[in-house]
Amino acid sequence: MSIRISRQQWEALLHELEEARRQRHLLTYRALIERLELPTPAMQTLAAALEHLAALDARAERPLRSALVISQGASRLPRPGFFESVVRLGRFSGPSDGVAAASWHAAEVVRVFEFDYPEEV
Repeated sequence: MSIRISRQQWEALLHELEEARRQRHLLTYRALIERLELPTPAMQTLAAALEHLAALDARAERPLRSALVISQGASRLPRPGFFESVVRLGRFSGPSDGVAAASWHAAEVVRVFEFDYPEEV
């Protein structure tokens, strides 16, 4: 199944992530789904868009903006699929839960906050 988002939703996603970066705060998947008004299957659509963005950032050797999106749960970490994606990108190795994942994620968030991303065209 191919999952797509509109150009308008993609640009809105980039805008939301940039605002979060500038304000130095994290977003939940639920908040992003609501703000972007993603249609069903919203979580799969958002996950696919975030994985695509992570691949673009990795290719450009930038910190991964998708790290700014976390679960609402107590872990305050991204979903396991995020970690599977960053393992494929060669950015992290290890289980998606536990101290190593939390430590890597915290460091990546700091890198995102401190990086000045070029404006997307």
